[in-house]
Amino acid sequence: MDKNTTEAKKPLLDEGGKSIVAVMAALLVAIFAFQLNASMLSPALVAMQNELSTTAVEIGNTQTVFFTAAALFSLFLPRLADLKGRRKVLCGMLLVTGIGCVISALAPNVEVLMIGRVLQGVAGPVVPLCLIMLHQRVTEDARYARLMAILTSVNGGIAGVDAILGGWLAGNFGFRSVFVVMAAVAALAVVLVFALTQESTAEETPKMDWAGVVTLGIAFLAIYLAIDEVGALAAANWGLVAILVVIAVVFFVIFWNIESRKKDPMVTTHYLKQRRTWGLLLTTLLTMTGVFAIMNGVVPAIAQDPVMGVDMKPDMVSFATLTPYALLGLCFGPVAGVLASKFGYRSVLRAGLIVSIAGVLFGIFLSNNASIPSLVIISVVLGIAYAGTANIMLNGLGIVLSPEDNPGYLPGMNAGAFNLGAGLSFAVLYAVMDAFAMNGAQVGYSAAMIASAVLLGAALLVSLFIPKPSDADNS
Repeated sequence: MDKNTTEAKKPLLDEGGKSIVAVMAALLVAIFAFQLNASMLSPALVAMQNELSTTAVEIGNTQTVFFTAAALFSLFLPRLADLKGRRKVLCGMLLVTGIGCVISALAPNVEVLMIGRVLQGVAGPVVPLCLIMLHQRVTEDARYARLMAILTSVNGGIAGVDAILGGWLAGNFGFRSVFVVMAAVAALAVVLVFALTQESTAEETPKMDWAGVVTLGIAFLAIYLAIDEVGALAAANWGLVAILVVIAVVFFVIFWNIESRKKDPMVTTHYLKQRRTWGLLLTTLLTMTGVFAIMNGVVPAIAQDPVMGVDMKPDMVSFATLTPYALLGLCFGPVAGVLASKFGYRSVLRAGLIVSIAGVLFGIFLSNNASIPSLVIISVVLGIAYAGTANIMLNGLGIVLSPEDNPGYLPGMNAGAFNLGAGLSFAVLYAVMDAFAMNGAQVGYSAAMIASAVLLGAALLVSLFIPKPSDADNS
């Protein structure tokens, strides 16, 4: 074999000489398995409500349970994987998720469905764990950035096909068929991850800090439930919100004290004080708060508004909004990875945030001049700038900023920040929208867009504190 042939094949191999194509295939299917659980059910919710003879609120609660469980498991499973083996833990997560899909498919009532959805939530940290596993096999920074972007681009939705397929399955075979497909993909992911990836752990593997896990989990759950309650706005129980906030503060203080004293904590307080931790987590939180409810709530509301909007039918909204958003995010993700390999994660992140701000400011025009082309424009801009750029850079920074002795803590906490921001986005932006809507729906929509731009501007400013990966240990 001549030198040129060797060089041509080298990009398809990882540092161990194994096929990186096989590893990428396995990790992509694992991420598909999670993404289907997160997005495939959206068009099937009405069918679930009818077939289980329950209410829309109860079915909505099953979605909340899934995302809450996903957020909680994201906090500690990546760290557990560092200690017990990443392939082993990922296979276990996918297996439990598949069992949850089977339980949901067989559920005779909404209570059993809740149990199934909690088990499906175990897949919450699949994306960060897959990125950590990839980083263990591809250590060259530029190459990792490109491959990481391919994996992460799926996280925004599989070009809208997942939602369309979910609606088709539910309409033709009932909602249970959606869970059967999810279970099949999860089973395939288990087989591929086990067969095509290698086991790896952190450099040091002490016992898991379960005291830290429990106290941080309680603090996170309390603040997550408080945000969910705030989202009810006028109907919110503010006394309960106050109690939950107090619980969150108390248990976070306990968590901090445990981590300060423990020999092998889940995450040392030294790392928590560093800019790589609070800078990244705060940027992620502000970004998600600023953008998530725009594309998943405000823009679809404008599309369906019969007076001030476009008066689109619910089943057509996704084709004008979510499909181009997810499709552009999927297609532009690899481009963002190439840009990150040349200009750095932070620069590409900030470019994505700047264009996202421009996109939501265009939303003010959309609010007052609603049309299908305007809906498509904002979906395309945010699909490229957020789903295809900022989201991917935030996930990537969680990996490359992590310390070698604890590579799982930052991706896990970053995943928690993504989920917390998603909940907070609806609470904040809908509160602003409703507060100004008394002056007209258009004013409410515009106010939500302005609030989004302010939050994204704050994220841009905070991103200036995120250190370079090479300087992270000294930040």
